[in-house]
Amino acid sequence: MAHCDWNESRRHVLSQARRIVIKVGSAVLARPGGGLDAAVVASLAAQIAALANAGRKVLLVSSGAVAAGREVLGQHYDPASLPHRQAASAIGQSRLMHAYDQEFSLHGRIAAQVLLTREDLDNRERYLNLRNTLATLFDLGAVPVVNENDPVAISELVYGDNDCLGGLLVGTIGAELFVNLTSARGVYAQNPDDHPEARPMSVIEDIAGLDLDALCGTKTALGTGGMHSKLLAARRVAQLGVPTMILAGREPDALTRAFAGEKNGTYVPAGCKPIPRRKFWLAYHHEPQGILIVDDGAVGALRDKGKSLLPAGIVDVAGDFTVGSMVRITSVDGESIGVGLTNYGAADLRKIMGLKSSRLEQVLGEASYTEAVHRDNMLIDAAI
Repeated sequence: MAHCDWNESRRHVLSQARRIVIKVGSAVLARPGGGLDAAVVASLAAQIAALANAGRKVLLVSSGAVAAGREVLGQHYDPASLPHRQAASAIGQSRLMHAYDQEFSLHGRIAAQVLLTREDLDNRERYLNLRNTLATLFDLGAVPVVNENDPVAISELVYGDNDCLGGLLVGTIGAELFVNLTSARGVYAQNPDDHPEARPMSVIEDIAGLDLDALCGTKTALGTGGMHSKLLAARRVAQLGVPTMILAGREPDALTRAFAGEKNGTYVPAGCKPIPRRKFWLAYHHEPQGILIVDDGAVGALRDKGKSLLPAGIVDVAGDFTVGSMVRITSVDGESIGVGLTNYGAADLRKIMGLKSSRLEQVLGEASYTEAVHRDNMLIDAAI
């Protein structure tokens, strides 16, 4: 799809998408001095309700709880303190949902709070339960409002962001479009902080080939994301066959105007060859626990021939992990090749790395697999 007319692709997607994930960040929802911007919340709810009233099923991933809590805590709030950030989230989450509940009700819609941690997405049973719950909420006409459960999820609050969560939920509900509302007018070809003359790009046709580190600046002052995390999420969902729209969330009726055909924001088309949803779940719902460093021959076999990773191609093993763990696969020079589920723990891999398959049993006593990572449990060029 990336090689067809992107204008037609965008028009078709925006007119036909029935399931949509919309993510909105703190920099959009919060006032500069702290607290929620009531006018922005009202506008966002009105625009999403209009989409829902037109027959679309919309899931909203919303930041803003910490920003709302900061206002209540005032001078007692210490932004450098993790417990304070978690407390602010606990205080602000109810206020965030109250604001959404009030605004959605004005348009005949119910706002349903859903708080998640990474464990809820990692665990297959919880994941399926979540999917069933969201499907039921859609059937009942509710708008699920999802946020990370920050007060009880330490690592998520420090390292996670709702761009990542929104991208994962695209796969969960089978969405056909991901919309990311940001404080910028779109994605700029150059960092506007360094190049004031820079203008937002209308389209990014090759998201996989984009150098995110060179293009993106730092995180926003209010959020945990920034444009890097938004483009990383766009790259992930593009692999799933889903396009992304990055829009200015504080511009009046930005969502409505985009769905009406205005070419605002930046459009990221879907990838040409969508990956299976199972591989998407495996690759992005689990944190890598270690690294397998492979030689040039293995890199070629994995990338060009679609082969499994054999112990013979491994030159080093980093980390301490068990059988079935998610691991990163990198080249000798550190280039990321992909991720996959390992058939052997770190200790055994160190014993058999570099060995031909015929010698595995001799070294380990029992070798259930000839592959270190099977190609069916691997995603090459994962966006991590």
